[in-house]
Amino acid sequence: MKLLEPFEIGAARLPNRVVLTAMVTRLSGEDGHVNAAIRDRYVRFAKGEPGLIVLEAMAVHEAKSGPLLRIGDDRFLPGLTDLGRAIHDAGPSKVFPQIIHFLKISRSGWRQKIQDLTQPELQSITDDYAAAAERARRAGFDGVELHMAHAYTLSSFLSARNARGDAYGRSLESRMRLPTEVIAAVRRAAGEDFPLGVRFDAEECIKDGYTILDSRQIALRFARLGADYLSLSAGGKFEDAIHKAGDPLYPYTGYSGDRCMPPDSYPDGANNHLAAGVRAFLRSRGMPTPVVTSGKIRSPRAAEEILERGDADLIGMARALLADPDWTRKIREGREGAIVRCIYGNVCKNLDENFKKVRCVLWPAGHLQAPESRDSAPPTWPSGRELVATAKAGRVSLFWKPAADGEAVYGYEILRAEAGAPPVHVTTVKGCSYNDYDVVAGVPYTYTVRAYDLAGNRSDETEPAEAVLSYPEAARERLGGRVS
Repeated sequence: MKLLEPFEIGAARLPNRVVLTAMVTRLSGEDGHVNAAIRDRYVRFAKGEPGLIVLEAMAVHEAKSGPLLRIGDDRFLPGLTDLGRAIHDAGPSKVFPQIIHFLKISRSGWRQKIQDLTQPELQSITDDYAAAAERARRAGFDGVELHMAHAYTLSSFLSARNARGDAYGRSLESRMRLPTEVIAAVRRAAGEDFPLGVRFDAEECIKDGYTILDSRQIALRFARLGADYLSLSAGGKFEDAIHKAGDPLYPYTGYSGDRCMPPDSYPDGANNHLAAGVRAFLRSRGMPTPVVTSGKIRSPRAAEEILERGDADLIGMARALLADPDWTRKIREGREGAIVRCIYGNVCKNLDENFKKVRCVLWPAGHLQAPESRDSAPPTWPSGRELVATAKAGRVSLFWKPAADGEAVYGYEILRAEAGAPPVHVTTVKGCSYNDYDVVAGVPYTYTVRAYDLAGNRSDETEPAEAVLSYPEAARERLGGRVS
């Protein structure tokens, strides 16, 4: 299985091709130091054995930002060193901090823009990135990732909306100038043998933003500058963000935010075509730089197919590993059926948007970290496996009796087959009922439910229940005898 094959990023040999992409936790304090909750979160991830853990974005400068880790001064070194050591002790994963520079925003909706920055400030940004990368090496991390995606400073320079009138704006070459200077400075400061990745948008997903036509050239420039991998994202911009009065602008509330973190309404692998296009362009130019794809990659099978097709070299995921940090280890152990599957409801994203600690909605109530269990006994159905399905009012309603487990029932998976096709996982719920609104009239649906416990052990399925919605009267009249 290619997904579990070791993979080299510069001098770092990853144990497999799964990448935990950087994900906001809001667990740190306002002081930017590592605390127990942060350490516990990443140790929990490490126990699941992803090949690479990219730590949440750390500020390279001193601007006020709320609960964000920092790496802009040596005073943060003890905590960062301890964090890296704890992660290494917990599993085989390599660890890269993601380092970031951002501009100022206000609760009024005002935000500082790159047009406001002076030449000395641009030099300071370059210097801060270089110093932070060198600090990451001293802290014992295995490499570093430069954040050039979404709404932040370097991404705004790359943006087609960059309206600076000097050598740092408008044309693509000028837009790449500051990111080019940053990568060169980081290489000088941290060394040629210190693995360096770059995370950037393959598409901005905003009006007048750049598309893959530009991102292919950006990728080629970064590869030629010596980036050891390119991690591709999409969207996440301020330009289409929805401002809530009294709160700072949050760049993941518009369409571009959905493209950055595709919700359940989007197809699986929604952004993978972008990674495939960028990687193919790099290979056509003779550049072997590894590419990380990301964006609602739901299953091991989907990940493996991406690698087999050559769309990407590494599989990036955040929400799926938040839902089940043991995702990779369960695959290695041959227990794919025990994976707790993300439902892509984006509750985690909404918690971040509302400045709350990021958890997964599937976790047991009150848990700050994902549960751990080595239980091997699956749940049972002491009151029987009957499933009731009722079709009415444009939906199918399901009801079933609770399951039981020696440790705890974690949740219930809803499986649905359409017109005799193989069943698919629709969603996961905590209680013993579910309303399916994603149904249409005239299609026979067959449902089953499985309970699972903290370790992901699945029960037997309930008895199948069938349901068919009736066509509305207007449709029956229009379709005539073609409607049963």
